[in-house]
Amino acid sequence: MKRLLLLFVLMFVFSCTDYIDKPERLVSEETMAEILAELSINDQASVNFQNTNMEAGTRYVLKTYQVKPADFTESFKYYVLKQKMKGITEEAQKLLLKKDPKAEKYIQDKTKNNGVTPPNLEN
Repeated sequence: MKRLLLLFVLMFVFSCTDYIDKPERLVSEETMAEILAELSINDQASVNFQNTNMEAGTRYVLKTYQVKPADFTESFKYYVLKQKMKGITEEAQKLLLKKDPKAEKYIQDKTKNNGVTPPNLEN
């Protein structure tokens, strides 16, 4: 009886290896980084221009990349649970720095004042 119980416990442990199934329409990591970079630009625009509709901007970014909101959300959850989001956000930050080279100097000046250096800007 103990062996049978042990067998069931082991089967249960090994059958539950993933917390989440891979979404049917998983957004690639590269596309996810590009979308996050665009969404951060959209977010900054809504801060600078108070009358900006952030929701419309988000819909526009997703439509530009031909990604449905549900697919983006499921992919985001998947990457967070698979612990891949840190790499994706670092890639998004690199994309932002390519779009605006002055931003790197601004970030370095701000981090010197705060005493905190983001890990991907250390050289």
